[in-house]
Amino acid sequence: MEVIEKVFPDTSEITSLGRLEIGGCDVQNLAQKYGTPFYLFDTEHIENVCDTYNTEFISRYKNTQVVYGSKAFANKSIFKIILDKGLGVDVVSGGELTLAILCGINPEKIYFHGNNKTETELKLAQEAGLSKIVVDSFHELELLNSLSQNNDVIQDILIRLSPAIELDERTHKYTTTGILDSKFGFAIDNGDAEKAINLIESMNNLNLIGIHFHLGSPLFSIVPYVLGIKKVIEFLSQFKHLKLKEFSPGGGFAVSYTVEDKTPSVKEYAEAICNTLNESLDFFNMPKPKLIIEPGRAITGPAGVAIYSVGAIKNIENVRKYISVDGGMGDNIRPALYGAKYEAVVINRLWDERPKEKVTIVGKYCESGDILVKDILLPEIKSGDIIAIPVSGAYSTSMASNYNMNPRPVIISVKDGMDSVIRKRESLSDLFKMDV
Repeated sequence: MEVIEKVFPDTSEITSLGRLEIGGCDVQNLAQKYGTPFYLFDTEHIENVCDTYNTEFISRYKNTQVVYGSKAFANKSIFKIILDKGLGVDVVSGGELTLAILCGINPEKIYFHGNNKTETELKLAQEAGLSKIVVDSFHELELLNSLSQNNDVIQDILIRLSPAIELDERTHKYTTTGILDSKFGFAIDNGDAEKAINLIESMNNLNLIGIHFHLGSPLFSIVPYVLGIKKVIEFLSQFKHLKLKEFSPGGGFAVSYTVEDKTPSVKEYAEAICNTLNESLDFFNMPKPKLIIEPGRAITGPAGVAIYSVGAIKNIENVRKYISVDGGMGDNIRPALYGAKYEAVVINRLWDERPKEKVTIVGKYCESGDILVKDILLPEIKSGDIIAIPVSGAYSTSMASNYNMNPRPVIISVKDGMDSVIRKRESLSDLFKMDV
């Protein structure tokens, strides 16, 4: 079955009995055990992707550190895999930072990003011993320098640059970040980047050790990385006295959400980034810093699958057939927010070879925009059927909400025929716990 082969996790297979297994676990049995909706993560898939990024990049640029972009999905069990595979973690809040510290991630491998870090968050970072604070604004430079003076420390930092690289329409405008008109980073084209470097040199308590930029996500082409690296290295070449230890072109590595999606392989990303960096550094006779790459979506996205039960079915003749499920925009806002497209399968009808019908899978939330998959061909669906939506492991549960006072779903991991809860399902009482 093409959709299973192309966009489901590595260990997915259809058994001789026509049932879907992931990580050696029968998904229908999991639905009975945990109830729906739930999300499952294929642990082996995550491990394989971590290994692939390590291998492909380090083989081409030895001094590379792979860093997991944890905003895709931050969870203790996921961080344990990241730790075991030697990856660092990119965090963007005090919450993600605290989780990384609690999970034993080396502070030397934690990169603290964010365009508006609070004083409390920066204090937390310094107390944790972070040496990789990625500064995003002049305000943050002044604030962090003041905090460092008060603590009598010299704080190592990277700064985020904006190289003004335009992306094609496949990257949504809301996730395009490396352009001039962006809330993120110091722009090169308007002189802010140069001003920031000069300002840092005048500060006694900040030490610039690296440069970071991030163009957007997902990037379905290697070209933006090539253009971005060339422009940033050319810009840095004018600062002959700078001895930068680290260079990060960010993340944004794309994954295939549908069988039609065409994305570069990890090898192709690695070749483009490593070759361009090496060539640019050699051209300007610059020393070679550590390369930092930040895959997030690429690590957990394809490893995750959302499982729902079908409830109401509404057929508007000659217009549309709506299939309502027991989840929706509360656990996956991406289709409503970004117009994201997904595949879906009816896991209890994988054997059904009857002519397919065009349906639209919608959620239970009180919004007309609560659409998960629009106009997809599936076998005839009945109430009680189980639907699986793959590539749901990034920016779905991490962006989940309690809209309409709905509890967020349970999340489980599967491997070698074993399943375990990695985040409990919220109860109704959890929804009111913080009310006073």
